[in-house]
Formats: sequence, structure tokens, C-alpha cells
Amino acid sequence: MDFKIEKAMLKDVGIAADLFNQYRVFYRQAPDYETCKAFIHDRLRQEQSHIFLVYVEGRPAGFVQLYELYHYIRLGKQWLLSDLFVHPDFRGRGLSVALIDRAKQWCDETGACGLMLETEKTNDIGNKLYPRCGFEYDGAHNYYYWWK
Repeated sequence: MDFKIEKAMLKDVGIAADLFNQYRVFYRQAPDYETCKAFIHDRLRQEQSHIFLVYVEGRPAGFVQLYELYHYIRLGKQWLLSDLFVHPDFRGRGLSVALIDRAKQWCDETGACGLMLETEKTNDIGNKLYPRCGFEYDGAHNYYYWWK
């Protein structure tokens, strides 16, 4: 299969926003392309996230979005693999693994110590994919949220 992965730039906001909107719908959120577009635009413009888009035969097929964090034990930069999505038409072709590999490469390029992620316990696909890609499950921690 012919695919390529490119780092998203401001010119790619519409493509990234469309995929991001579909990703949010997958997680039971109401579709809202315009708000997604503004959100992605702000993240890219302010260099607050890094997005890699995968294209299959020129068609946008998925993305991974990374946010910079710092690890208290490793005392270095790490990347939060916040969002990973492959359009249903392109699933089962190894694109998620390719996007994760690109995120790992980004760690090398930026001197980061690694990647971390969180996913829902019910995300059967992700919970099988991540260990296959070398991620270790951390059952010692709970994640809590506070929303204003």
C-alpha cells in the first residue's frame, strides 16, 4: 500500500480538522467541524501541538497529535500521544502502527525520552495495538480529571 506521513502545517488545518472532528465523533462527541478547525488552527499556530497526517494514494487517512510534557523521573521532555485516528475506510492496513512509529521518530528528532498515552478501558483496538507497538501498561496509576 502506498502511503506517506507528513507533519501538518497551517495550510493543512482543514484536513487535520476534518479528521479530528471524525475522531471526536468516534468518542461520542457531537460533530462540530468549525470549532475543531479553530482548535487545531490555534494549536498549530501557537506551536502547542504537533500533528502528523497519513495519506493513502493522496487521500487523508488519519493523524496522530502530540503535546509536549516533561517527565519527573526521567527529568526530560516527553510527548503525550493525545490523539490517534485512522478513518474506518483505511483501518487494518497498518497505518496506526506507522503513525506511532512516526511519533517515536519525533521523539528522536526532538530529544524526548518517550511517549505516554491514555485510552479508554473499552478501547479494545487501542488496548491491543499499544502493547504491540512497545508500550507498557502502567496499572499502578489512576488518572483523575478536574474540569472547571
